[in-house]
Amino acid sequence: MTKEFEWLLKEKYNGVKSDQYLIDVARIEKGEPVDYVIGFSNFLGARIGLEYKPLIPRVETEYWVEKAIIKIKEKFGDAHIHVLDMFAGSGCVGIAVLTHIPNSRVDFADIDESMVVQIQKNLNENNIAKDRYKIFVSNIFEELDTPVKYDVILANPPYIDRARNITQDSVIAYEPHRALFAEKNGMQIIESFFNDIKSFLKSEYMVFVEHDDDQVGRIESILVSQGFENFLFQKDQYGLQRWVEIST
Repeated sequence: MTKEFEWLLKEKYNGVKSDQYLIDVARIEKGEPVDYVIGFSNFLGARIGLEYKPLIPRVETEYWVEKAIIKIKEKFGDAHIHVLDMFAGSGCVGIAVLTHIPNSRVDFADIDESMVVQIQKNLNENNIAKDRYKIFVSNIFEELDTPVKYDVILANPPYIDRARNITQDSVIAYEPHRALFAEKNGMQIIESFFNDIKSFLKSEYMVFVEHDDDQVGRIESILVSQGFENFLFQKDQYGLQRWVEIST
């Protein structure tokens, strides 16, 4: 708790222990995530507001997105690229891309209408030009512009199996379940995503998808059945297989 209080004091109150600070300390002591209490997270240099209670950006996600940005630059160089941030939530992934890849244009898609407001706020906060993005309320690919095709798709889908009792109490109590959990042992949304993705990819593409460590075998079977040949499962900073890369 001490580190959380220090972070709160520094980030939100500039070191001044006001009455409101003590109220916020009580919120943290009751279990509310410190990111929500502070009101924002930092993600690869971007300030990501959390006012509408999106999924709090994880350091594991930040880790693979940083790797993805490096690989996208290596593949596409200075070319103008069209990117999709699927299951966008706060928009942290797409905003990181826009921040670090100047010639990128990003579409954000999320099923939750309140996330449109959150993403727009975060785009404004990070001074992203309006001609570089679109935001869609969409159940996976359903409401996207057609026949749009992307150079890059990045996705952090809901993938936690509801039957697995591994999620922290604060996550269960405060964070959006729709962004965390999926049926069919956590695979329902991932399956639907990969069933439709080919129609939205250009001939040269890259795809990055976060997943759970124990889902590798099932995801590999889906990719093979969909005709994908060039894919690689990668480990996060904790040694867990955390994301899959697919490319031409």
